[in-house]
Amino acid sequence: MKPVIRSVGTIFGLIRAEYRQLHNRYAGTIERFDGSAKEITTQIRERLWQGDFYRTSLGHYDFFWMRDFGTVAESLVHLGEKDKVQHTLHWALGHYRRADTITLCIDQAGHTFNAPAKRSIDALPWLLHSLVVSHYALNQAERHFLNKQLIKYIKAYLHPLTGELQRVSYAEMRDAVHYDRSAYSIALIARMAKCVQQLHLTGFPFHPQIYQAELMHNYWNGRYFKADRSSDAYSSDSALMPFFLDVINDSHLVNKTCNYVTKAKFSSVYPLQYGEKDREFKHRIGMGPILMPNYTGTTIWTWHATFYLHILKRFKRPEYTAQYDKFAELIERHGTYPELVNPDGSWYYVPIYRADPGMVWAALFEEL
Repeated sequence: MKPVIRSVGTIFGLIRAEYRQLHNRYAGTIERFDGSAKEITTQIRERLWQGDFYRTSLGHYDFFWMRDFGTVAESLVHLGEKDKVQHTLHWALGHYRRADTITLCIDQAGHTFNAPAKRSIDALPWLLHSLVVSHYALNQAERHFLNKQLIKYIKAYLHPLTGELQRVSYAEMRDAVHYDRSAYSIALIARMAKCVQQLHLTGFPFHPQIYQAELMHNYWNGRYFKADRSSDAYSSDSALMPFFLDVINDSHLVNKTCNYVTKAKFSSVYPLQYGEKDREFKHRIGMGPILMPNYTGTTIWTWHATFYLHILKRFKRPEYTAQYDKFAELIERHGTYPELVNPDGSWYYVPIYRADPGMVWAALFEEL
């Protein structure tokens, strides 16, 4: 009976998410906030907390998204919201344990599901990362559950003896394309391996150094960490995440990457262009260049912009102030924190999709 109940909950969660997207696309409005960029992001962060968990946006993503929350968990802690981060994690763990699985999304009713409807390689790594940065105290039942999920994770994605990522299908940050084992995925597994050590879990025997070496051997091309094993293209998720998560902490490599971003003019108007050579990749059904043109091509993604700004600041890059000011101007231009915009900074809006406003990613900028 439990599998049936879980399946019904998954279907219900997906239907509700799609309904919200359709409603906001054609009938929803974009709320503008007054003030400076910092004041706008503070207002958004405060609105996304409604007493039980952090929503992902003020638009159609009004549910919990493990990936998005994971990227902002540390920023929220630094902004003084540690209790709310831990409360969100306790809420999420409760629903995950009841469903006996870790999915990318949970709606307000507690239905667990993946969006798109495909298992996610990064939900568990972002969960463990969030537990570490918030100093969450795991109880025995939660530890048992997480160790069991780690064993399942290895069976689903990794070689059981070496820990090498296998060529299998899964969802990840750049969910519009089918990657061949992205550098982003390797960085997340490396971070998870480190978190397993810090949380004293026992279900994952592979060391972070395995994946650090993998990044350097198979992904570093002398200028940046390339998108995946089959392409030499730049993609911001893969190029930046090893540095953002401190999986690779080499200033020489950071400088090479940032110099490439500048030379390629990926941040010339606003930071930061998603990537290049978008048509080289196989796109997921409904997310390709016909129905969603340029969705993860030369569009400006505010998520990656803040990863980029954090890296510039951490490594004391000279372009940090100018890039910060340009991004602040983009936030003030729209009076909110957009999901993505066109290369000229205008709102991304195509017949089947409209970029969402008020993203929880605003916390990343607010922390700077």
